[in-house]
Amino acid sequence: MTTIDDPKPNPHATAEQVEAALTDTKLAQVLYHDWEAESYDDKWSISFDERCIDYARGRLDRIVPDAELPYGHAMELGCGTGFFLLNLMQSGVATKGSVTDLSPGMVKVALRNAEGLGLDVDGRVADAEKIPYDDNTFDLVVGHAVLHHIPDVEQSLREVLRVLKPGGRFVFAGEPSTLGDFYARWMSRATWWATTTMTKFGPLQSWRRPQEELDESSRAAALEAVVDIHTFSPQDLEDLATAAGAVQVESASEELAAAMLGWPVRTFEAAVPADKLGWGWARFAFGGWKRMTWLDDNVLSKIVPPQYFYNVLITGVKPTP
Repeated sequence: MTTIDDPKPNPHATAEQVEAALTDTKLAQVLYHDWEAESYDDKWSISFDERCIDYARGRLDRIVPDAELPYGHAMELGCGTGFFLLNLMQSGVATKGSVTDLSPGMVKVALRNAEGLGLDVDGRVADAEKIPYDDNTFDLVVGHAVLHHIPDVEQSLREVLRVLKPGGRFVFAGEPSTLGDFYARWMSRATWWATTTMTKFGPLQSWRRPQEELDESSRAAALEAVVDIHTFSPQDLEDLATAAGAVQVESASEELAAAMLGWPVRTFEAAVPADKLGWGWARFAFGGWKRMTWLDDNVLSKIVPPQYFYNVLITGVKPTP
């Protein structure tokens, strides 16, 4: 399935384009995510099997445990490669889907993933502050790690409510908390520095990615500081959703120990050649994340204030007349 009259992906931004994007956040969003689109699933260990189906469904069940399923038509805002919506659809959350993203490259990959899974999904390149669908179109709008990329979050949520049918619900997960973003970035930078420094020497040189790839990652990292605009507390997102006009607004947070393991692991994976990391590493990374998640859910969530956790979730409903 292809998009109609949408911009084409630009996966190889020039130095001049990157320089311009440093002062234009929407251009930065497009360049950064087009650059990442074809490798994004590998970078973030995204799959469309039981592991990620359970993860995506777990986010919905956490914030809306009594949802009446399935929804009819669902849209993902800032879909990336379709991770959240496609896995939710595979778990029976919705029967039809639409994927939207400011990045043409991401929409292309998301539609390709949907086609490979045999899911009924269309897609459009879309600015989240001006969604190109009619009023009262969707039963459900979802997003994962998208709101923090949007300049005017309240306007975007107003648009989400516009395209929802009365009584329709939105669910956004994976938004970085202010405190969580601070410690995640600190750990990521430290891991990147340590890995790229140590692999300059001796036998560890075989663990070093080619300098050209490291330089390209550094250019992308420069844009990352531009595309990641916001961090939130749970109360911040509740206030934004309420101001946009939503009702039945609720928030939750998750991942503290899991984030402290996950961010160094992901950064290490990005800094070394992929062929150095086999099944044993994948089992360690996923198993460790599951154990830390158990610790978060069963121990830390009972004693640590929610704003200290890395991920924030928010849901709300469009009022009925």
